[in-house]
Amino acid sequence: MVLLGVDIGFGFTKATSGEKSLIFKSLVGEPADIQFHTNIGDGSFIKNLHVTIGGKSYFIGDYAEQQSNNKQFTLDNDKLITEFVKILALTAVGIYSEKPDPINVVSGLPVGYLKQNRKRFTDILTGHHNVTYHNPDGTQIARKITINEVQMLPQPVGTVFNLLLNDKGEIANKELTKQKLGVVDIGFRTTDFTIVDQMKYVDRGSCTIETGISTSFTEIANRLQEMSGVTIALYRMYKAAEAGSITIRGQNYNISGLRDQSYALLAGKIAEVINRLWVEDWDIDTIFLTGGGSKELAKYLQPLIPGNVLTSENNGDLRLNNAQGYVKYGRHKWPQE
Repeated sequence: MVLLGVDIGFGFTKATSGEKSLIFKSLVGEPADIQFHTNIGDGSFIKNLHVTIGGKSYFIGDYAEQQSNNKQFTLDNDKLITEFVKILALTAVGIYSEKPDPINVVSGLPVGYLKQNRKRFTDILTGHHNVTYHNPDGTQIARKITINEVQMLPQPVGTVFNLLLNDKGEIANKELTKQKLGVVDIGFRTTDFTIVDQMKYVDRGSCTIETGISTSFTEIANRLQEMSGVTIALYRMYKAAEAGSITIRGQNYNISGLRDQSYALLAGKIAEVINRLWVEDWDIDTIFLTGGGSKELAKYLQPLIPGNVLTSENNGDLRLNNAQGYVKYGRHKWPQE
């Protein structure tokens, strides 16, 4: 039995077996007939994802951004489930399916979307699937996938399990089982808030707001459009936001001040929700900031939240916290597998 943690986000798709992890943009593109490959540069598998699923071919992630004329990403939850989850999840799962062994998947959804979408997500992935990977040199790798069971969790709970369990799925941090924890999971489009009290999920203290790092990206992209006349897709804003500058048609635009101002305002909005939602939860021992957006917002958000506020570190990439917690929980749930 193969066990995988898979986290499908609006910005990135993350997957891990516990030993190996991968991350690619949640971007799907129409395949193109590329007539020449230089064989120079980054030729890694993840940078050249071309798959066929259900008789249709797609470029995925960076490859779609670079090579596809028509490409899609979504900020709509229903569309993510119905049009993107199967393609993105099977692309990730198939990479780990070197042998035709049955697979158990642990995944998650934002707190506010879990109840209505749990069954749809599970039904989409459970069963038999065929995925073909096309290499730039023309060779192909065909994978037969059998997903035996899908376990769904509220996304931020993955971070709690990542902190609580070791790589075998055993409780490694017993102190956490006695504590009341808050988790703020800042994603691309959404931010989730969750309380876990002595390892019991507290529903009244958990919710989703439709505000994430894409809120700031949208503001920056709109300002750049005013200055340059060029419309920049949100999935192309990552490097510019990190660098604090972008070159458009030969002209460099310094966006560091705009970025910092936008991040500070976004952190303020998130802090307002925390202080309102958890007003009666003054006994929270620790609040953990997780998700890819927490890397950018932590320094703005931490001073605005009273209490012990920590960033849930994960070898420098906070985007993997939930997925790693998923696979650890899977090993706890299926210890014989």
